[in-house]
Amino acid sequence: MAKLGNEQERLTQTGWKKWGPYVSDRQWGTVREDYSADGDAWSYITHDMARSKAYRWGEEGIAGICDREQQLCFAIALWNKKDSILKERYFGLSNAEGNHGEDVKELYYYLDNTPTHSYMKMLYKYPQQAFPYNQLLAESNKRGLGEPEYELMDTGIFNNDEYFDVFIEYAKQDTDDVLIKITVNNRGKEEAAVNVLPTLWFRNTWDWGYDDAKPELSAVNDNQIKIGHKTLGELYLSAEGKADALFCGNETNIKRFSNFDNGDRFYKDGINDHILYGSETVNPGKTGTKAAFNYDLNIPAGQSITVRLRLSESAADSFDGFDETFTARQKEADEFYTSLQPSANEDKGRIQRQAFAGMLWNKQFYYYNVHQWLNGDPAEPAPPSGRKTGRNSKWGHYNACDIISMPDKWEYPWFAAWDLAFHCIPLATIDMAFAKRQLSLLLRDWYMHPNGQLPAYEWDFGDANPPVHAMATWKIYQLDKETNGGKGDIFFLERSFHKLMLNFTWWVNRKDEVGNNIFEGGFLGLDNIGVFDRNMRFSNGTHLEQADGTSWMAMYSLNLLRIATELAETNKAYEDIASKYFEHFIYIAGAMASLGAGGDDGLWDEADGFFYDQLRFGDGSAQKMRVRSIVGLIPLFAAEVLDKSDIANNSIFKGRMDWFTANRPDLAHLVSRWNEESKGGKHLISLLRGHRMKAILRYMLDENEFLSPYGIRSLSKYHLDHPFSIKMGENEFGIRYIPAESDSRMFGGNSNWRGPVWVPINYLIIQSLNNFYEYYGDDLTVECPVGSGQMMNLKEAANEIYRRVSNLFIRDENGYRAAGGNNTKVQTDPNFKDHILFYEYFDGDTGKGLGAAHQTGWTGLVANCLYH
Repeated sequence: MAKLGNEQERLTQTGWKKWGPYVSDRQWGTVREDYSADGDAWSYITHDMARSKAYRWGEEGIAGICDREQQLCFAIALWNKKDSILKERYFGLSNAEGNHGEDVKELYYYLDNTPTHSYMKMLYKYPQQAFPYNQLLAESNKRGLGEPEYELMDTGIFNNDEYFDVFIEYAKQDTDDVLIKITVNNRGKEEAAVNVLPTLWFRNTWDWGYDDAKPELSAVNDNQIKIGHKTLGELYLSAEGKADALFCGNETNIKRFSNFDNGDRFYKDGINDHILYGSETVNPGKTGTKAAFNYDLNIPAGQSITVRLRLSESAADSFDGFDETFTARQKEADEFYTSLQPSANEDKGRIQRQAFAGMLWNKQFYYYNVHQWLNGDPAEPAPPSGRKTGRNSKWGHYNACDIISMPDKWEYPWFAAWDLAFHCIPLATIDMAFAKRQLSLLLRDWYMHPNGQLPAYEWDFGDANPPVHAMATWKIYQLDKETNGGKGDIFFLERSFHKLMLNFTWWVNRKDEVGNNIFEGGFLGLDNIGVFDRNMRFSNGTHLEQADGTSWMAMYSLNLLRIATELAETNKAYEDIASKYFEHFIYIAGAMASLGAGGDDGLWDEADGFFYDQLRFGDGSAQKMRVRSIVGLIPLFAAEVLDKSDIANNSIFKGRMDWFTANRPDLAHLVSRWNEESKGGKHLISLLRGHRMKAILRYMLDENEFLSPYGIRSLSKYHLDHPFSIKMGENEFGIRYIPAESDSRMFGGNSNWRGPVWVPINYLIIQSLNNFYEYYGDDLTVECPVGSGQMMNLKEAANEIYRRVSNLFIRDENGYRAAGGNNTKVQTDPNFKDHILFYEYFDGDTGKGLGAAHQTGWTGLVANCLYH
């Protein structure tokens, strides 16, 4: 019988996360697997090659699970008797093949998951007709940037319900006892045949020349496979019912890629070739490093068949109590998530639960030792010589071998530094310990560069992502403190703070080109939001002074100031550290806001009432880039509210504030009146005094500018009829409002930030408005929406944005979810309408989901929006 207990108790126990959904949705086309001379990762291993080539750094699969070091993997494979290959991995287009870059072309949904992965459920929709691989590729190649992406639903393959709904569920009996249930529903009107192949394999660690200890899978009988591994020990995968155990090796089919024949017959694609063509490519001796049970099923119309398996430590474990364990784990999952929902709204509960499920399914084992990657492995050919000076060559210290929260395990199966910070905020709601570990990870010595830079993402660790880790650290600390009766985790806060200070210093030394407290940073995650590539290097000393880069640093200063004041409560050594970051903030604020003698030195434009990037030319002159984008809203984020005790108890900090008030009134009057206490005993430190904040909010809360029915757009709709352009030399650059995908290949790939709604920026805007409300209270009101005559305090305005963002997912009066687009089947069919995808970003006019379809990472922030 299943052990008694609940999910909260399991979170305090060891071992429950040993097995989890840590297998990537895509390993081909990644930087880690790229050993090419030209750095073209998408072409080095393609989807077509993936079934035959053993990977070096990780594994992929459908609904895959593995141990936390990815030594042993399990996933499912399927064959509908018509496809040209087994369905072992999700199909999608590479960066060059999609009209908007890389794009998965499958339908799958993450439906449930608990933080310890004691219960997990997902759904894969598998067509009964031949999968339209060539059709998807050919049609996508025809489409231009201005056309929508051609999706699997658009092929019509689901129109007559000729498909299987394949539900994959896992329930843990114990830490090393995983029950597996695969339920295949025939949604069609006729009986249909399908092969279901639960597949087990070892990550190949024996071919690289470091450790030749080779694990083994072997048949006990046709219903049980014995697993032998030097560190995992002895395990068994047992299958119920009539099955046929097939074995091959997880090794590259070198005969497919070269004329060389090493005498081996049982390569990675052996099961594929045996099932489809009857080839003698599976081992009759019933041993190998990859194996599958082959269930050859005929499923009546409208009926389902369930396959049950058990991965455990004992060969004697039976299927007694199997269903009882599933029932218990499902009940515990229900209780866990119900406790997070303050109301009984069924639809909101479903959205929140699937948002959390997606975040938990998007955990991935991430392995990347850059030193080994640059130099190659002893038993393999040496990498191209150019590798030593190419991508990530300055990050030889980097060595990751961890479970990491990914943005999307197909489109982004690698961490991104600022994405990860956003992930941790909703993750902290359900698993505080995991959220803390994730935030701490990038600050560790084997991630952070010795110079203090945080790695951005594997395509270029040296790029710069917005510095949001201090913000996330403080928010998680606060949440932890609130839930623990006012006792915060000072060790976590202090340990993070020291590394964050190193990173802040890197920004100051590397991204302030002329030392004037105006920061660059490149695209900073905003991709095509600029008129031109903001990483562009100009001649003659010309450079771009960025309102967002500078504002992020102002926010970073205040985040560190706030953390320092908290630490100073128990350690007075932090008092002057708080003063240091206050001084940083003041000088940044002065640089941003100063008009200077020539009237062009600051990033604030008084006539327009908005912040803009500006080009600084070699002769010292400057030109405003008058584009109303989220670049000009980011100054809102630099706002911190302190209690009067935070200041009164820190004599050094208070003394420095008083000094600036008396001796630098030119700077003091540019920012909030920190010396004016609110009715509630609060002090506001912000880039924006009331006038400038109201001016920005007039744009932000105007439905003809930034305010859409689904949140704040990333580019003002004003630029639909008023595009901006600038001529530089012989080249002219321009930008206009486009609500969906970009019309520019500036960055290539899936880089589409012209006008869509983006949940993390909306989250930060909402948090900032709440910060301002904490100081101003009901004394400050704004018109929202502009032109409506309706006045709101800033908390009410924040809640209005919360409501609009939530409307991306909540059904409207017609029962449609905006994010789901206008496909009637998706919106109304009972087998589709309650399965929710959490997209990367959303159409600024319609709310339709765009970009990566499973980017629950930062879009999962909607779980924090639903109940406001």
